[in-house]
Amino acid sequence: MKKILNNKWGWLPVLVVLLLINWLAFSFHGRLDFTAQKRFTLSNATSKLLQSVNQPVTVDVMLDGNLPSGFKKLRSATLDVLKNFKDISGASLSYNFVAPSDFIPGTNSTYGDTAAAYGLYPINLTSQVEEGQQQQYVYPFALVRSADKTMPLSLYTGKTPLINFQELNSSEALLEYNLANAISKSVRVENPIVGYAIGNGEPENITTYDLVQNVLSPNYKLFTFNPETQPKVPQEFAALMIVKPSQGFSEMAKLKLDQYVMRGGKLLISLDQLNSELDSLQSEELIAYDRNLNLGDMLFKYGVRVNLDLVMDLQCDYLPFDVNGDGQFQLLPWNYFPVMESPSNHPINKNLGFVVGKFVNSIDTIEVPGIKKTVLLQSSANTRTIATPALISGRENETAPQSEKYKKAFIPTAMLLEGKFSSVFANRLPTAMRDTLAAYNTPYLSDATQAGKIVVASDGDLFLNSVVKGSQPIPMGMNPYTYGTQREFPFANKDLLVSILDYLTDAQDLSEAKGKDYILRLLDGERVKDEKLTWQMINIVAPLILLLLGGIFYNYLRKRRYAN
Repeated sequence: MKKILNNKWGWLPVLVVLLLINWLAFSFHGRLDFTAQKRFTLSNATSKLLQSVNQPVTVDVMLDGNLPSGFKKLRSATLDVLKNFKDISGASLSYNFVAPSDFIPGTNSTYGDTAAAYGLYPINLTSQVEEGQQQQYVYPFALVRSADKTMPLSLYTGKTPLINFQELNSSEALLEYNLANAISKSVRVENPIVGYAIGNGEPENITTYDLVQNVLSPNYKLFTFNPETQPKVPQEFAALMIVKPSQGFSEMAKLKLDQYVMRGGKLLISLDQLNSELDSLQSEELIAYDRNLNLGDMLFKYGVRVNLDLVMDLQCDYLPFDVNGDGQFQLLPWNYFPVMESPSNHPINKNLGFVVGKFVNSIDTIEVPGIKKTVLLQSSANTRTIATPALISGRENETAPQSEKYKKAFIPTAMLLEGKFSSVFANRLPTAMRDTLAAYNTPYLSDATQAGKIVVASDGDLFLNSVVKGSQPIPMGMNPYTYGTQREFPFANKDLLVSILDYLTDAQDLSEAKGKDYILRLLDGERVKDEKLTWQMINIVAPLILLLLGGIFYNYLRKRRYAN
């Protein structure tokens, strides 16, 4: 070594070694994740997705500038996830942190205006500063842009109007999934095909505007399908939606749906078992009665029963009532419009906000071998049910509901069924129906050849939007009577629908990423109080003592070495 250093050119190999070490450190690096939830480790599905990206993708994050402390932490977590993404995808992925007022390159639109065009509106926060309080708009959004697509993304998934650290923590847990899902949608060559069933009274009017224009059309190829007239459900359908049918299904139509499921098809069924429409209340009373949809035996065979009852919940939305009969309407809680919760027990409903329903039925589960059942939505802890025929009267709000009647809790209102189903027509299929299937080259299957997925929601209005001012559609989940007022609250109906469709049609299977959870560990207040001085000494005084001892030891060695 001395020869190398004393040589005139000895510095050259040292320089080469240093450059080589720097190049290796820059090109090959990793991390060790010791967290219990594997917080800093990407899921296998996310890694495969990022490795497969072969076109430029840009992620613009609108979390730049002076932010409140909670959103600074969200910004840091987003940056950390994007760094991990770039380590895997390489030059294909780039990211920027921008201000909402900045202009998108090559356009005359700002990032904030573009986010608003996609229905993402800023959060108005009241922040505490040295001078007092200040109002501040925060844009916790991102735009994922590829060559021909722009995917809007909300990075904050809070379920209440008040910002709290628990919800910010939940948003951090979903960062990997939300970003990976947006990247997947932006780069896929062909959108999955989703069918929308018609022919049994399903709505095809302005109440489907938000569903079609803002959920299905941007992300899927949408086709209508009439099970009453068309020969079979195309297996090319990644999923088939049946939304609020009002007329009964024939046995042949039901057989087509059944055989689609036997071949691994996915169904999303959102139905009302009872005929109970809000408009009927204008006459002050209505009787909710059975629609006779003829789907009960099929759903029972698959593992659920949608009951002929109505769920009443103390946790509910509002409706205007003329309480005094003087034409002055007041917004009062309407127990037939339950505000439902998610158990947050599945990637579909992970960190989902409150979902509002209208005249909802309860759901029971049936023991079916090999079928996994998961509750996606449920009522609150203060609920009751009324059986059919049910008399519903607007006069019920003349007196406050009696809380002691609302003793039921967490009644299921939406279920996910997964597994290999058995046909409802097993051992009872008429020869004529079997011959009809054979004529269209669809041999009858009594048992599924592939695992399927079915989501059943007991509210037909769950994924439909209301209309204000005669013809103006508003987002699904919004109350038309509080829309545009201080009482406006954006329920998570659309988030639930998007999450269900993502799960049913997800070829990348990113559910592992969405299933992550970050545990927010709070400090023990009493222990902090008792041990405050001890930890102050350890963190402040101990390092100074170690530094002093190190200096004394160094001087001792130096004196000893140069004593002579």
